[in-house]
Amino acid sequence: MFRGMKRSAASTRILLVGILGSFALLCFHVSAQTLAQRLILKDGSYQSITKYEINGERVRYFSAERGEWEEVPRAMVDWEATKKYEEGRVTGAPIPEAVELDKEMEAARQALEAKTPEVAPGLRLSDEGGVFLLDSYQNQPQLDEIQQSGSDVNRNMKANILRAAINPLAGARQTIELSDAHAKVQAHTGVPSFYVNLDTGQEAPATAQAPGEPAPLAPAERFKIIRVESKGNKRVAGAIKTGATGKSKADERYVPTTAILITGGWLKITPVDSLPAGEYAVAEMLGRDSINLYVWDFGVNPNAPANPFAVKPEEVKPKSDQPEGLKKREKQ
Repeated sequence: MFRGMKRSAASTRILLVGILGSFALLCFHVSAQTLAQRLILKDGSYQSITKYEINGERVRYFSAERGEWEEVPRAMVDWEATKKYEEGRVTGAPIPEAVELDKEMEAARQALEAKTPEVAPGLRLSDEGGVFLLDSYQNQPQLDEIQQSGSDVNRNMKANILRAAINPLAGARQTIELSDAHAKVQAHTGVPSFYVNLDTGQEAPATAQAPGEPAPLAPAERFKIIRVESKGNKRVAGAIKTGATGKSKADERYVPTTAILITGGWLKITPVDSLPAGEYAVAEMLGRDSINLYVWDFGVNPNAPANPFAVKPEEVKPKSDQPEGLKKREKQ
């Protein structure tokens, strides 16, 4: 009787150990799949994922970068490297391959952040450069890209010149004119900030120059904010005065600003004082006394409607292995 009871207890212990062992293996598998963040491919690259499943000859995974389901051929996956990476994640002692992948991901993240600096929570600049206005609309920061507007030189003839200094004859006077009474982009705050990067991929402008040419302007002197005067259905962005010697000088009506270089080759320009409501432009200086005929125009109007193409801060969404919209998706 007692021996039978002992055998029963021993069998129970064995069964319990087996159940716990199976449960541990199941937890290990689930944890490995949950913690794994790489689907490593045979070409040495990888996909950043939150989960994956095998459907025949295809591997279906949820991209952590793009937030959607994607597929790759099963034969492209380096299963051994993927398994080792998962094991390293679970045990807390990543293998060299996993450590190297983490370093690559961190380096790529830092490079992207340096190229696209964050100017407000959830707002980053473009990696393609340009001129952007950091505005505040209804107490929310927004980014507006400002397009270059073609200036007309009023010299009894119309001409649009892209990035060229005016070189008029002696005694002439020219005005730089913009069409329409108001700029398409309007700032809703009197102290907007501007971010300029026209030399994408270069941390600093080139300094090479031909013999006899003036030295290039420093980044902080290269871009200015100028006042623009509205006249009927057009705006005058500046005037070029020419002396008897033929030397031209721009009367741009400068706005006092501060300019600092930030990461990614971006220049941040901010007015020293609050700008009164009106029309303005960011102008590129091509020399001490010359101005580019193409400017980036904007206005200041706290009561203006929202800019239609403003970029708003990204919403921080809780991470999920499977979005709500995909939970009821049937396999095809």
